[in-house]
Amino acid sequence: MKTINVALGDRSYPIHIGENLISQTDLFKPHVQGKSVFIITNNTIAPLYSKVLNKTLLPLAKSIQEIHLPDGESYKDWKTLQTIFDALLSHGADRQSVIIALGGGVIGDMAGYAAASFMRGIRFIQVPTTLLAQVDSSVGGKTGINHPLGKNMIGAFHQPVAVIADLTTLKTLAPRELSAGLAEVIKHGAIADASFLDWIEANSNPLLACDTEAMLHAVLRSCEIKSAVVASDERESGARALLNFGHTFAHAIEAGMGYGEWLHGEAVGCGMVMAADLSSRLQHIEKTDVLRLQKIIQAMRLPITAPKLGSERYLELMRVDKKADGGTIRYITLEKLGKAKIEAVPDQLVTETLNAYQNN
Repeated sequence: MKTINVALGDRSYPIHIGENLISQTDLFKPHVQGKSVFIITNNTIAPLYSKVLNKTLLPLAKSIQEIHLPDGESYKDWKTLQTIFDALLSHGADRQSVIIALGGGVIGDMAGYAAASFMRGIRFIQVPTTLLAQVDSSVGGKTGINHPLGKNMIGAFHQPVAVIADLTTLKTLAPRELSAGLAEVIKHGAIADASFLDWIEANSNPLLACDTEAMLHAVLRSCEIKSAVVASDERESGARALLNFGHTFAHAIEAGMGYGEWLHGEAVGCGMVMAADLSSRLQHIEKTDVLRLQKIIQAMRLPITAPKLGSERYLELMRVDKKADGGTIRYITLEKLGKAKIEAVPDQLVTETLNAYQNN
């Protein structure tokens, strides 16, 4: 097992990464001893892992309740959030209770937002079971739900007390879900570590095969990069926005198509290609860099062309993205592979990229 610390003063917390961690009582003990525990999961994950998690928690917890949500991005909304609050209240949750998010990014975001809001904030533990959640959404305390006009527009910053990333859970991922998670792995190399990007490029086959050694390195390095950025800029007032490379385009794809039509990682993969193309049009990077990144993304079986929504529709959707400032869209672009920056870009150049990458 490897452990990384997210350094946030008295709100610091560990990220544990390894195999069979869900069954290790000692990892949960500091946070749930004598407390009532609420496991928030979905109908897909519960049959796979809730039994072993219950067994792990049984010697520790005062009581254990499970809250099962429907599976999918389309349920990341107010109605499903209300289901969580109904269960917490009906089963007597209090300020000492602990929420455990057992699932992927949707479960983590919703459970975290419920924890941030219930009684103005209770503790929660992230137990991410998808690659995307392990390398990205479980780390950093971003929680929230979607709105029809924008992804993750309603939420709060609320840090977990621990992240327990069990690599064994990745073995049950569908190939499409695994590829979606690899998009966020690629992102970390593209924005912060060119040598990590080289490693990803050289290890596409082990990664796609969910090789344990390859996954350990991918999750560990991604979490190291993200935790360092979060520690320096917890609430995204500056450097943390760099973690959104490709996401302005991606969120527009997801909102425009309807949440759940594209997996988040699929949209991010395509969005990164578009953001790299925009960087090339700004003369920051060479076209060969764009083609290289595109090749890496394709190798992970991710899409590189966007659905045809029309450039005006894309711009309209991007203007309500969280990275827009006073109606001006701020993009994450690449100065070079391994280094990113934030800047405003003329709509004309963005339109050229949008026209080049929409399906005909």
